[in-house]
Amino acid sequence: MVNTAAQILETVGPVYDAIPWFFPILEIASMMIFTVEYVLRIWSCTAEPRFSHPVFGRLRFAATPLLLIDLLALAPFYLPFLGLEDLRTLRALRLLAWAARLGRYFEGIRTLGKVLKSKALELTTVVLVLAVMLILASAMMYYAEHTAQPEAFASIPESMWWSIITLTTVGYGDVSPVTPMGKLMAGVIAVMGIGMFALPAGILGSGFLAEIQKRDQAARFCPHCGLLIEDD
Repeated sequence: MVNTAAQILETVGPVYDAIPWFFPILEIASMMIFTVEYVLRIWSCTAEPRFSHPVFGRLRFAATPLLLIDLLALAPFYLPFLGLEDLRTLRALRLLAWAARLGRYFEGIRTLGKVLKSKALELTTVVLVLAVMLILASAMMYYAEHTAQPEAFASIPESMWWSIITLTTVGYGDVSPVTPMGKLMAGVIAVMGIGMFALPAGILGSGFLAEIQKRDQAARFCPHCGLLIEDD
């Protein structure tokens, strides 16, 4: 959390100008600590039976999601030493990696991960439907508006910008239809976008409810003998 906060504050000009020496020192120190932790975890993973093989067990452990997140967090620090310069954009990935690491310590984030895993098929279906809607909306608006606005709707890929901000109900207003047919289709697409983007919320809501009910049900049984715990 300290490392993430420092990386954010480093981008604030007055803060960085006041203590420019602090940020590289903190980064080096924290990266050393995280590197040692990463190496020790891989070294000691053979204590677990499924990773007991001295070579392949460690490789399997290094390929687990949490270890890949750790590697992603460390990579932006070490890649410049391999001659790969100007990789500052990769530091944004470190923020994502640190946030994912925090999920190990918060029950709510772990619950969200379980919900996403259990509802992966439904969410994937919604994403595919939204992708189809995006393509259809972009194609329809291109053919309806291209003649009137050749710059704004120059091609179907460029029309996708309008489709995205309309389907997500953001509506920046930088691109808008001017023809009667375009306005009609824009209204229909906007209403459909509201309905489609409400689906993931409903799926996640039902997933959270099922997960909480499952956890409450498990709490009614003794973790040692498995017998039902009577309320009285």
